[in-house]
Amino acid sequence: MLTLSALLGASGCSTISSTVDKLNPFSSSAPKVKPAELVAIKPSAELTKLWQAGVGNAGEFVFTPAVVGGSVFAAAKDGTLARFDDGRQVWRSNAGQAISGGVGASDKLVVVGTAKGEVLAFHAADGRPAWRARVSSEILAAPAVAGDLVAVRSGDARIFGFEVADGKRRWVYQRSTPALALRSPVGVTLADNALYAGFPGGKLVAVALSNGAALWEGTVALPRGVTELERIADVASDPVVAGRSVCAVAYQGRAACFDTSNGNLQWARDVSSINGLDIGNRALFVTDEKGAVHAFDRNSGASLWKQDKLTMRAVSRPLAVGRHVAIADFQGVVHLLSAEDGAFAARLTTDGSAISAAPRRLGSADDSFVVQTKNGAVHALAIK
Repeated sequence: MLTLSALLGASGCSTISSTVDKLNPFSSSAPKVKPAELVAIKPSAELTKLWQAGVGNAGEFVFTPAVVGGSVFAAAKDGTLARFDDGRQVWRSNAGQAISGGVGASDKLVVVGTAKGEVLAFHAADGRPAWRARVSSEILAAPAVAGDLVAVRSGDARIFGFEVADGKRRWVYQRSTPALALRSPVGVTLADNALYAGFPGGKLVAVALSNGAALWEGTVALPRGVTELERIADVASDPVVAGRSVCAVAYQGRAACFDTSNGNLQWARDVSSINGLDIGNRALFVTDEKGAVHAFDRNSGASLWKQDKLTMRAVSRPLAVGRHVAIADFQGVVHLLSAEDGAFAARLTTDGSAISAAPRRLGSADDSFVVQTKNGAVHALAIK
């Protein structure tokens, strides 16, 4: 799980040492609880490498590549930022300082963030600096870019909206948060005219892109327990939008889906996750805190299947890819599951370092995706 931090406002935070550190994606160590051993599988599909590139080490941070059409943008802690088109390096530049959160991109702009709260924007075409701005604390999540807006989430749970053209601040959204929260690279999701974000305390909020005003608020999970530690119920991963549904999952809480138009709850199921979820054609997929993968009917929330052979392997957020579900683990192994029954369909080993970042679909294709390892290898994979 993620490092727990007592959030003491914008002035800083204090880290708590606890048993939950065993699944901390910022940690360079393997899980302290013995992970499940991988057993031989009978493949029903094949994972192949389309291309491979290198960008640099992630250090203690999580870097998720951004995909725009056939272009992949990736970053590293040392400030390296690169663009790859179908595996060919188009440009490589350096931000001139360490990066802690990235990457967000559109066909015009690429955006990353720093631990000092600086937002750094670059031209997507050639990597030249475009503008810079500042937020109130460290940036751990990838910024989101859509239309004329760049949305950046800071470590103190504030969300800033900046103009794509010049970096001028358009609005700031903030809300009160519990005294104790997960320190995680949770970002935001932009869809249509709204921004969706989960918060400590189990809340999911829809915000207007135009002015940052709250449109509605839903409850993913309610804090339970006696101690502050037991009462943590944070949405620690990005919400996912599909059709008229927006879904999110909370640590020590539930997976829940809401109507995007009014925030009405559609369904909810008890499951605890810090990695997140994705939505396929007929199912919602969640990786729980112990590494099991769950499939729920996307319309009713009914349980479809559970794959528990990856226990304590610090698995990533799942990615629905056609008839399969892709996940990765702390040894850099990419696993392909059948979306129908959760059976292992294929497996591929990358460079042996952890893949904490969420896999990303490669363009509009429903049979390929990209992963980035802790050591900085970027792999584009295809399903056959």
